[in-house]
Amino acid sequence: MSATRDTPQRHFVDVWNPSLASDAMTAHLTVLLEDARRTRGTEDAPYVWWGKVRSRNRRQELPHLGAILEIAAELDRDTEGERECRLYLTDYRSLYVALVDRISRDDVRTSDPEHVPAYYGASGLECDFWYCLFDIRRLVADDTPVVIAKLRALSNLGYDNRPVSLYGGMVDLPLLVHAPDGERLFDLDERAGVTGDRLWAELDAEAVGVGRMERDLRENLLGDDVWLALDPAARTFIASAETIFRQQRTDPAFDFAPVVTNLAKAVEVTCNAVLRRVGPSLPRELRQVKLDGKTLDLATAHLSIGQLASVLRGRTALHKALRQRLRNGDWLVDTFPAVLSEVAGIRNPAAHRSRTDAESAIRLRNRLMGVGDRAIFVELTRVQPS
Repeated sequence: MSATRDTPQRHFVDVWNPSLASDAMTAHLTVLLEDARRTRGTEDAPYVWWGKVRSRNRRQELPHLGAILEIAAELDRDTEGERECRLYLTDYRSLYVALVDRISRDDVRTSDPEHVPAYYGASGLECDFWYCLFDIRRLVADDTPVVIAKLRALSNLGYDNRPVSLYGGMVDLPLLVHAPDGERLFDLDERAGVTGDRLWAELDAEAVGVGRMERDLRENLLGDDVWLALDPAARTFIASAETIFRQQRTDPAFDFAPVVTNLAKAVEVTCNAVLRRVGPSLPRELRQVKLDGKTLDLATAHLSIGQLASVLRGRTALHKALRQRLRNGDWLVDTFPAVLSEVAGIRNPAAHRSRTDAESAIRLRNRLMGVGDRAIFVELTRVQPS
């Protein structure tokens, strides 16, 4: 079965074994981030090899190797980069997803050692094949219930398309899975709008120690449904903002600009995700908007806070269509534009290196997070295609 326009694309799910290295994920990210630094400004794409380690107790080939090699052939034929093949990786506590560029059965430790973490050779590991990964994105940090929920959204092709089960379902790895229709986690336009010219892995590397904060926000403030509905990047921005805020809130001299810019980025990412989901259902003349002298497509573009406010402000045919096609669409077009203006009014000076005082940061944080009021993030996650 090969991928066609009418056939859902297949992806992989695998587990990394913490006993094989002190931190296998960190080892791969270190190689990838160093390659990103080395290739910055060149036409070369950074990458790292991830090996499918063969158990020393298994001597036969993988039972579904043929299907894996079919996917490898699909990737080789995809010269335009239209095939987003993903490798979901978990240690049961955290969940990452990687962009697979190609698959090799050759031992790349010999042919390309600088792109392979050293522990493969040091531990004498055998690998059935190697994934070439162009980026690695953190989906869940140190929160097993969320890992379970995120994997449940994937369909296990080896188990009658039932949801992937973290406990009891991790057999004959890697699993071959289908993802929700239309989902893309490595869209270049989206990444450029959020990270600039950097990898998702580089953005995640800046958000150190957010796992505990993400879990606390899910359990004690926003709740499971809202937290799971947020884009992974939005969750990271919110947790980063809240970590800084809680650490510094009693320091009157602290510049709270990082809190504001992170929260604003979370709003931006979340609103863009809404427009990308509804965009394909809109007539072309409605979803293509002119902003700053350019024509942008709401189904693919990543808009800034100011651009989002311009698109959602006023009463137009687009607003009527959004009301009709979105649950909670009335709130999006009637109430949310004023919120965007408020966010921009606090964020813009912070982004231009003006000092942000605690009072402004607290006001914005409380409004967005729902401290003493209904959370803007709660309302945003309820805006869904009807």
